[in-house]
Amino acid sequence: MNHQHQDERSRIREAMDRLLAGQATTSNGSLTVVALAAEAGVHRMALQKRHADPKNEFYERVRNETQQIPETERRLRETVTKLRKTLANKEAELEELRQRVTLLTLAGAVLTQKKDPTPEPPPAPDNVVPFRPPSR
Repeated sequence: MNHQHQDERSRIREAMDRLLAGQATTSNGSLTVVALAAEAGVHRMALQKRHADPKNEFYERVRNETQQIPETERRLRETVTKLRKTLANKEAELEELRQRVTLLTLAGAVLTQKKDPTPEPPPAPDNVVPFRPPSR
């Protein structure tokens, strides 16, 4: 590791300590990677790419020292909960539609089976006079 890399890592660790102590100086003080990057004076992507282990350590410390779930994890959990509920609703709707298809198929089969083999001619309207009386 070069000197700049080590300097960034030490700034990240110091920023981590300040955030966890509630003494943020340059960030909004939230326990997120964005606040950690702002507090340390490094780009957020540097935490994601070059310094993933201090980022993971930060989240672990947030979980252990503050007994909190990190904001990103909380949002993800809420999203997962909403998606599970949506999926359950969709599965229930799909099952209901399958049952309706079965019932409609059965009703169609019953209606086609009950057709009279000798259908009667439709009644003539009142204003029509037939040329010949209908034969029966």
